[in-house]
Order: sequence, then structure tokens, then C-alpha cells
Amino acid sequence: MVTLAAIFPPTQPPERIVAVAAAADAAGLPELWVWEDCFKESGIATATAMLAATSRVTLGIGLLPVPLRNVALTAMELATVSRLFPGRLVAGVGHGVLDWMGQAGARAESPMTLLREYTAALYALLHGETVTTRGRYVNLDSVALDWPPTVVPPLLVGGIRPRTMSLAGELADGVIIPGGVSPDEVRASIGHLHSQRDVRRGPAEVVVFISAPADSPAPDIAAVVRDYAAAGATCVAVNADEDDADIERFAGFLARDVSPLVSAGG
Repeated sequence: MVTLAAIFPPTQPPERIVAVAAAADAAGLPELWVWEDCFKESGIATATAMLAATSRVTLGIGLLPVPLRNVALTAMELATVSRLFPGRLVAGVGHGVLDWMGQAGARAESPMTLLREYTAALYALLHGETVTTRGRYVNLDSVALDWPPTVVPPLLVGGIRPRTMSLAGELADGVIIPGGVSPDEVRASIGHLHSQRDVRRGPAEVVVFISAPADSPAPDIAAVVRDYAAAGATCVAVNADEDDADIERFAGFLARDVSPLVSAGG
């Protein structure tokens, strides 16, 4: 069964973070997703505030741009949040927008090499391992978390291209597919994800971001969600198109009006 989620985009002001999270939680929406765009809101700070304001909703960070963040610090932050709110966090990492990485003085010559080294190290740290690695970008010397997560958050990789999907299948717990990708493209890309999947890691999570006008009829959104579910999505996170959209109302609308139609198949 596909999970339906709402997105709180970083185009929304930070002052709305708590109210939106509380509205989603009260409406019974199972997941809420945020992400980290330069130079807007911190993904981890936003997720932490939302988790503190709620009791049930799972918070997905999709995604954290790895060129901006030392992997040991990211592991420390995710582990801390996960211990505070066990079982309610999903973490996503990715290349980041290359132009923004350049603005911040963090652009990598080989984003794929960085993402591979980073994902492998972060996954190991979150699972309580002591990590020593000498890579092109990631260098750790006997690093281990003193406070690893009691419930390890799923680690996802953002992307759609074959190499990134294969990397996610090999090194992570799943993938976050950005908006603007058709169900047919999702279906084709998932093949690369599964081709590298070690069955001992369990089924891969496939989170797909989509956008819809905030005033869309519920049956229309439900039909699109079902199309992505049929293509292999395990979670579809919906972003209201308008920058000034009432996300509190939209989250409730998804939970009360759209989700039953997705479950009923009509």
C-alpha cells in the first residue's frame, strides 16, 4: 500500500513550520517531507521542530546536499534527532544543485564519487560501526558515534539517473525521485535500483515527489498517486504548486479527502 505524504517546501517561511506539522499530525497524515535548498531553511532544523510539535507523523528529509555537510556531523545530527524521536525520521542525501554548491564554495569535481563515499560512510555510522576510510572526498579515522540511533532511520538517496539509482540500490535503503518525472520513467528507473539490491537489506523504499495545484479535486490527485504506486512508488509526497499555498489546509485535505480515495482505488 502506498503512503501519501505532504511536502513543506523551503519556499514557506520558517514561522509556519510548527503550525503545518501540527495540522498534518492532527489530520492523521502519516508522513511529512521537507528538503534543504540553498539558501533557505535547514532540513535538519526544520525536521526537528516538526517532530517536536507532533506525536505521530513521520518526518522525511529529502534531501540534504552532501557537498555542504561533513559526513560525521550529518551522522551526529541524524542520530540525535532519531534518538529523540525514534522511528519517526527518514533521511535523504543527494548531490545538491551544482550551481548552489558552487556559490557556497563546495562544488565537487565528481559528484558521483562524493555521493558514493558519503552514502557508504553515513550508512555505516548510523548503524553503529567504527569507520576508517580514505577516499577522494570522505576521510575518516576510527570514527564512531557515541550515541548511535536506537532505531536507525532509513537512508535514501535522491536521483533518477541509472548510476544514482544503482548506487541507491547498492548502498542505501531506497531512493527519492524528484518532481517532474512520469510514472513510466519511475518504472524504468526502479529497474536500476533493484538490479543492485542486496536482498539482505530488505525491500527498497521509493519516494516520489509530485506537485499539484492546492485546489485540485481529490479524485484527480488520487488517480495520479495510484499511477505512481503502480509504477513502484512506496510513498508519494505531494507539493502544493503555489508558493503561498495554505499547507495546513492542504495537509488536512490530503489526509481526509485524498487518502481514502487512494486506499479505495477510486
